[in-house]
Order: sequence, then structure tokens, then C-alpha cells
Amino acid sequence: MRQEKQLLIDEVASHLAKSKYLLLADFTRVTVQDAASIREQLREHGAEYHVVKNSIFNIASKQANLPDLGEHLTGHTALITGGDNPPGVAKVIVKFFEANSKLEVKVGVMDEKILSKTDIETLSKLPSLDGIRAQILSLLSTPASQIVRILVAKNEKAEGKAA
Repeated sequence: MRQEKQLLIDEVASHLAKSKYLLLADFTRVTVQDAASIREQLREHGAEYHVVKNSIFNIASKQANLPDLGEHLTGHTALITGGDNPPGVAKVIVKFFEANSKLEVKVGVMDEKILSKTDIETLSKLPSLDGIRAQILSLLSTPASQIVRILVAKNEKAEGKAA
């Protein structure tokens, strides 16, 4: 294998290794300005957007022991990886596609499972990890605050009768 090709494979493999998920998208109609815009939006979530050759990605994904994505490696492919907020990243990609009808999600992989386009759209509708934490905190603090209000009201009522 040529040294240049091995360097490209190693670069893609490093992107795959540092991410818990990946999304593949068809960027056929994406302009340079569109690519810059999507990269900027993804950067806010700690994610990266890279254009990769299908053959290079195929070799790197096999080395990373990912599920076989060969049937999805047609046309122009962009690789989206990184960040700790997969729902937020999916939301950016889905919204970008809906707004521009240019970047189309092909497939994704998370926890060694293949995600279809529908799965990715569903993922985009989930709250972020911080949002889920806030919801759980709200659920936990609501009963405690209700108990405090009851105790305060009982105490005020008892003090009212004593006076």
C-alpha cells in the first residue's frame, strides 16, 4: 500500500477511534460555504465534519471493527464524528438537511449498532445530555420542595393558633 494512502487511512482511523459514534452523509450538492457553515455548527457540539474517500473509509472502518457499511459507501461521503452530544449533532445535521435539502444522512453507527436515517432523525429529537440531567434534577427536587412547603404551611398554621 502506498504511504499516502496509509496516512489517509490512519487519519480516518484516528477520527473513528476518538468518537463513540459516527454519521455518514451524502454531500453531493454541498457548496464550500455550506461545508463551512455545517462545520461551524458541529464545532459547537465538539463534532467534526470530514470528506473521505469511500475506499479509505471502508478500510479504516474494518480496522476499527465497525459494522459493515459497504452498501452505504456510494457517491460522495462526509464523515461526522466526535463530541459528547450525539443528539445535538444529529439535530444539526437533520436541521441542515431540512433547511437546505443538500446534506443527506446516509447511515450512522453508535454502540456498534447501525443507525438508519430514521433512527438518526429520532436521535435528533432527543434532549441533550444536559437537558436530560436537568429533567432528572427537576423530578428529584419537586417532591422535596413540596414537602418543605407542607412543613412550612403546617408550622405557620401552628404558630397562628398559638398566637
